[in-house]
Amino acid sequence: MDLSGVHFSCAGILPLNSAQGGIVLLALLLAALSGLFMALQGTLNSALSKAVGLLEASFIVQVVGSLTGLALLLAGLGQGSLLKFREAPWYTYLGGLLGIAIIYLVASSIAQAGVASATTAIIVGQVLTAAVIDWFGWFGVEQVPFSLWKGLGILLMAGGAWLLLSR
Repeated sequence: MDLSGVHFSCAGILPLNSAQGGIVLLALLLAALSGLFMALQGTLNSALSKAVGLLEASFIVQVVGSLTGLALLLAGLGQGSLLKFREAPWYTYLGGLLGIAIIYLVASSIAQAGVASATTAIIVGQVLTAAVIDWFGWFGVEQVPFSLWKGLGILLMAGGAWLLLSR
């Protein structure tokens, strides 16, 4: 077994492309940070929904996010052009609709199941969906073949999730 492309970090063993190891490691660390943010966001959104209601919390979160994005754009931190919005495929705009559903469902599931259980179920859903998107190359992403090892990893993750969700 060739381990030349595997590096160790405080987060565990991270598979890296040896030609771009540092870039991939940074990307994975940033992804882990976004996971931390998602758990915090879900918890905060759930607390907000208890105060104002689920749909109302979804709306408030979207408004705050939109205003923050606008402020960053006005500060000159954007790297693209809003004028090119017509070049994007129509389905890419469904992210806004999904955002409302995500905020609503995460806040609701955290309130009912708790942060750890809801987050575990969210991660399983994300990984399964991501594997299918990669496998078929949907939405313009580069197709990533499915392998026995990926299937085994998903099964192990699902088993771990089952253990975490067991009472």
